[in-house]
Amino acid sequence: MIRIKNSTSIQHLLLFFFLFSSVISMAQIQKKGLPENVVITSNKGKTGVQSNENGELQLNVSPKDVNKFQTNGVVYYSDFGAKGDGKTDDIDAIAATHAFANQHNLLVKADEGATYYISGKNRTAVVRTNTDFGTAAFIIDDTDVQNRNANIFMVSSALQPFKLEGVTSLKRNQRKIDVSLPKACLITATNSNIKRYIRFGPNQNKGSSQTDIFIVDKDGNIDMNAPLIWDFDEITDITALPIDEITLKINGGRFMTIANKVVSKYSYYGRGIAIKRSNVVVDGLEHRITGEGDSGAPYSGFINVSECANVTVQNTILTGHKTYKTIGSAGVEVSMGTYDISIGRALNVSFINCSQTNDINDSKYWGIMGSNYCKNLIFDNCVFSRFDAHMGVANATIRNSTLGHQGINAIGSGIFTLENSTVRGRTLINLRSDYGSTWQGKLIIRNCVFVPANGRPVSASLIGGFNSGMHDFGYTCYMPERITIDSLYIDDSNHPDNYQGPAIFGDFNSKKSDDSYEEKYPYIITKEVSLKNVSTASGKPVRISDNTFMFKEVKVNRK
Repeated sequence: MIRIKNSTSIQHLLLFFFLFSSVISMAQIQKKGLPENVVITSNKGKTGVQSNENGELQLNVSPKDVNKFQTNGVVYYSDFGAKGDGKTDDIDAIAATHAFANQHNLLVKADEGATYYISGKNRTAVVRTNTDFGTAAFIIDDTDVQNRNANIFMVSSALQPFKLEGVTSLKRNQRKIDVSLPKACLITATNSNIKRYIRFGPNQNKGSSQTDIFIVDKDGNIDMNAPLIWDFDEITDITALPIDEITLKINGGRFMTIANKVVSKYSYYGRGIAIKRSNVVVDGLEHRITGEGDSGAPYSGFINVSECANVTVQNTILTGHKTYKTIGSAGVEVSMGTYDISIGRALNVSFINCSQTNDINDSKYWGIMGSNYCKNLIFDNCVFSRFDAHMGVANATIRNSTLGHQGINAIGSGIFTLENSTVRGRTLINLRSDYGSTWQGKLIIRNCVFVPANGRPVSASLIGGFNSGMHDFGYTCYMPERITIDSLYIDDSNHPDNYQGPAIFGDFNSKKSDDSYEEKYPYIITKEVSLKNVSTASGKPVRISDNTFMFKEVKVNRK
């Protein structure tokens, strides 16, 4: 929390009273548990910041400077002691600058031409006001880190979450709940007695508690653009977070991470920008990585969006992380997922006009993005190595984009739209087998180009996945009910000698080849596929699948 002490200067008593009142009112609505621990005073003397033996920042801002900063409406990192020389550790000054700005609702600006060195100290700058990093550089040194979970910046709301009383059950696609709220809120509901997403394969697990996240207005009306996807006969926890109405903007910044070199295991590093506030725009940021060696722990996302809604990242350049291996939960070697973009429990998140620094088809680097428990994700005009939804996405759109070697991987529900895009993955869309290859809804594909495996000689299939019908994932698994493909060019010019032409479906279960195969947990097959203006470089027509029995009931309409 932020505190302010009495000024010893009588002549500034009235000024202090004003400051004290504003600080207390801000402190009263701050979230508990935020990594912000700053004592701010307004005493005579120099403005400066220091850290005490408990790691608490102590910032003194002279009354003269308080008045100046408020008049100007902006504070710079150098105002609180940041050197910007690329050598001196500036994280304390950066955190103190934001703490003061948060109290007085001031714009924060990086100093033009500065290079800020950020050590592995356990310190997070909490951002609640507009921030302009400009052309300044930030060097984040992860070679010796005190707390690998301490983000450098946390974009947060001053509004406090609260338990929602009186809601004991919910239904899928429910339109209203019987509550009265102070303003529109982001609601998170959990039933810890039901497990979903019981993972299959080398990273197998026992599942996660049933969770849903949705927006409700002050009268209890649910935003049906992001509907409830689960029935809750019981609710073990339900929390409401008021949504900030004013958009917070973060501009610019040239960030460089010096990568960790620790033992390669699942000890994720979260040393970037965490966004936990609704209505945020990140514009013009760049993130690069250096120093990746023979070993290293994975990253949970330089841009990490969670527990919020309406976030846009635009005109931004990111970097894929080197892939390291470890032993997974099933006792076999696995490649560890490591991300520059991570999205969790978030709604209406868009990446617009974004790209990555390294080759999107270089398999040494893991796919750049991963997500869980999200709704309404958008890639627009992006060039990335991967789109991915682990534990479900409700509605997703990829348009005007190019996806590289890891392509499109998703499970979830609603409508998945792919248009005006090029995909260079193993399949056009891969329905993740570790979560049952399930999509309860529709796929719409328009005006796209598919280059199977980036041109390597493979037998192409459009929709990939696997489900034996023998594993309980915690839900009924579906293939897309309807698949509409309008104007697709398949560049299968480089193909194996025995190539029979691209298949709509991969072989989802080779053992299901006749009526004798019985599924313990039935997998619901697609009903209808519509094909229009689908062409191939090989000249071979599109066929249903290598496993014609499994898909014998699918109706295929060709135009």
